[in-house]
Amino acid sequence: MNYCSNCGQQLTYCTPPDDDRPRYYCEACRTIHYQNPKIVVGCIPEWEGKILLCRRAIEPRYGKWTLPAGYLENGETVAAGAARETYEEARATVEKLTPYALYNICYVNQVYFMFRAHLKDTRFEPGDESLEVELFAEDEIPWDDIAFRVLQETLIQYFKDRPAGKFPFYMGEIFSNDLEKV
Repeated sequence: MNYCSNCGQQLTYCTPPDDDRPRYYCEACRTIHYQNPKIVVGCIPEWEGKILLCRRAIEPRYGKWTLPAGYLENGETVAAGAARETYEEARATVEKLTPYALYNICYVNQVYFMFRAHLKDTRFEPGDESLEVELFAEDEIPWDDIAFRVLQETLIQYFKDRPAGKFPFYMGEIFSNDLEKV
């Protein structure tokens, strides 16, 4: 950030009075410009033991496979955002969304909130951000082509939980997107 959105003056990066960490601060109007993590919401869409994955048509990680997920919009619940992202990326409708996992990804200032969800039916097709959309059994998952480490970790945890049929809420941290360090 360079300029104050309140008064237009140049900002400084410092610890504002009565604060405990550096932030963008306008010394002219004393506005503190907070920057907070982005919330990403998504689903593990399930249909008869298979998982719906999307192959990305956008960067980053063009051509890699992903669970449908994206940024939460203002005025939207996390469940509504996850359902919307599933529709946008896979033109699929989900129901019975159940909170499943929350991942802190501090190195990119993101929080991922993932749901388990049931596909309402098998009508799906690529949305604007997907090259293709496909249902995968566990042994068919393209593990070497998963776009982001957080989604790979989500799927690993899901398949660990699935044999017992119990899916407790999971919370974890991702320290790098380097898939080689999993």
